[in-house]
Amino acid sequence: MKLAEALILRADVQRRLAQVAARLSQNVLVQEGDAPAEDPAALLAEHAELSGQLAALIPAIHRTNLETRLADGRTLTQALTERDLLDGQLRLLRQVLEEASVQRQRHSMSEVRWVPAISAREWQAQADALARQRRELDTALQQANWLTELL
Repeated sequence: MKLAEALILRADVQRRLAQVAARLSQNVLVQEGDAPAEDPAALLAEHAELSGQLAALIPAIHRTNLETRLADGRTLTQALTERDLLDGQLRLLRQVLEEASVQRQRHSMSEVRWVPAISAREWQAQADALARQRRELDTALQQANWLTELL
């Protein structure tokens, strides 16, 4: 199985776990004299089975990420960490740029005038460069995911 397939499977199992948990919650309490729409014990068993699948899949994904290297020598784990950090930097820059671009209305000339403390053009260029770096990194990760066999 390719790493990308394992990642898709992991996401599917996680989604199914959440659905089974919700169904279980909906079926543990019924009006007196009624039966639950689904058997809570069967749902609990299904949840345990899905958890077992996840317990086998996640370590294999982590092991593969630790041992697989991109063309530049970084492991997938290092690249994923870098991508997460880039996401955080991009979120911050975009938030700051949004704040700096808000026009504050003055109702009289005696009110305090607010002006941006940053150059929006320079900060936007920085955000664009980080976004490009993140896209290139994500492309390299996706390529590696589809070329790498799960360990």
